[in-house]
Amino acid sequence: MYLTTAEFRRSLSAGIMSLAGVIGFIAVAVAALSGFGRIGDAVSVMNEPYVWRILRFTLYQAFLSTVLSVALAIPVARAMARRPHFFGRIWIVRLMAVPLGLPVLIGALGIIGIWGRQGLFNDALAFADFGRPLQIYGLQGILIAHVYFNLPLAARLFLAGIERVPQEYFKTAAMLSMPQRSIFRFIEWPVIAPLIPGVAGLVFMLCATSFTLVLILGGGPAATTIEVAIYQALRFDFNPARAVALSGMQIAVTALVLAALALFPKAKDPGASASSDVSRRPDGDHRLSRGIDAGLIAVFLVWLALPLAMIVVKGAGADLPGLLREPAFLRATATSLAIAFSAALVSLALALSFIAATGAIETLRAPGALERGLAGSMSAMGSLVLLVPPIVLGTGWFLLLRPFGLTDAAAPAIVASINALMALPFVLRVLRPAVAVHRARTARLSASLGLDGFARLRIVDWPGLRKPTLTALSFAMALSLGDLGAVALFGGDQLTTLPWLLYSRLGSYRTEDANGLALILGALCLVLMIAGTRAPAAKN
Repeated sequence: MYLTTAEFRRSLSAGIMSLAGVIGFIAVAVAALSGFGRIGDAVSVMNEPYVWRILRFTLYQAFLSTVLSVALAIPVARAMARRPHFFGRIWIVRLMAVPLGLPVLIGALGIIGIWGRQGLFNDALAFADFGRPLQIYGLQGILIAHVYFNLPLAARLFLAGIERVPQEYFKTAAMLSMPQRSIFRFIEWPVIAPLIPGVAGLVFMLCATSFTLVLILGGGPAATTIEVAIYQALRFDFNPARAVALSGMQIAVTALVLAALALFPKAKDPGASASSDVSRRPDGDHRLSRGIDAGLIAVFLVWLALPLAMIVVKGAGADLPGLLREPAFLRATATSLAIAFSAALVSLALALSFIAATGAIETLRAPGALERGLAGSMSAMGSLVLLVPPIVLGTGWFLLLRPFGLTDAAAPAIVASINALMALPFVLRVLRPAVAVHRARTARLSASLGLDGFARLRIVDWPGLRKPTLTALSFAMALSLGDLGAVALFGGDQLTTLPWLLYSRLGSYRTEDANGLALILGALCLVLMIAGTRAPAAKN
């Protein structure tokens, strides 16, 4: 990549300022937690059996959720890999991504509609005179919800790994008449096994830091995670000492998980196939294999689709015109869109600054220790922001601002900033490879034409990076729009977002309104995701 001296300085300065802003925002929250003046009280809280019971339950439910998600994802991924072509396969693969972009609160309502006491599953059992044995609130409800959201993610990651196996391996196995168990042992398992630590670690992190699902489905003190306990300590009990102690515990847990993930080596690519023919897998031609695969895929499809269908059915039965005319709904929608757009812009600006700065440092022939440290810190931002979850950041800023009476005034900016940091890993994942490819193609030409600054942005960069930029922007907006974690501490009459309004209606037993709001919120997020994936491509 070719950069003028002015471009290098601008890129590096923007990256350093963005890095300082992110670290400063997190550091202020952590400092507010540790220096709140009750650190001694917080240490004494660690002796409470209640605190350690919460820690044990957090790790226990995360462990069980991870084991179930990973164990079920492997056979689903193998079945999908053995059937590279069948009618509707592409839509099933796309459906795997829906729980990732679906607001957790909406997914929880759909899960309650299927697995709740008055849900479809218990209705079927009651019709068959088996009563209503399934209780959605408590550990089993949390496990069902976590598996619903994380099974598709794990299956998609395993599927991508299996699909990279060269087709010649399976053709050779067919010629040798290898049985299914041998194909799995000698061909598929060597690819799947290295992926398990990374996939399991990711799922464990998501479950250990789960907030909304546990808040909705926890079922009381016996089924409470650390993040929900932090929220309860401030929102209901106003026990800052307990909130500080639990926040420190949560940071320690996430730090240990991230450190453990860093110890595992990255999975290696099994190699490239000499043939691009993936029309069929020879080991999938047997009648028994076809039946097993069809059954697994069908069950997986029903598992994914039923809660989504329940959201649509129940939401359509609500008084949607009445909801759309409510002043509370209109205010919440305007607030949500403003916060989501602001968060997306901030996340986009941070990501582009980090990418530009690391690219500038890479142009140096012999970067010093300082430059290498800056580049490493900026590259790691996508993972480091996961170290301090949203509820912990919100707790720190809440405790800092409350004595000055500024919580209401600063709440929108704090919520938007937290949402921007939570969207940053995704935005970086979308933009970093796109920018690298674009700069490799255009840097020499831009330098030879003397294009710099705004002229280069208008003529070269924006046309080439418009689609990934709009994709990242729209997905960041969708993530922020459906988030309840950041607004949980600040939500109220002065700050009402759509997720907070939905949660409030659900808490006041206005279930019909909650179902209608869930459908509207889900539709808004879906529109944003579709808009991002269909952003206009650059014209040649």
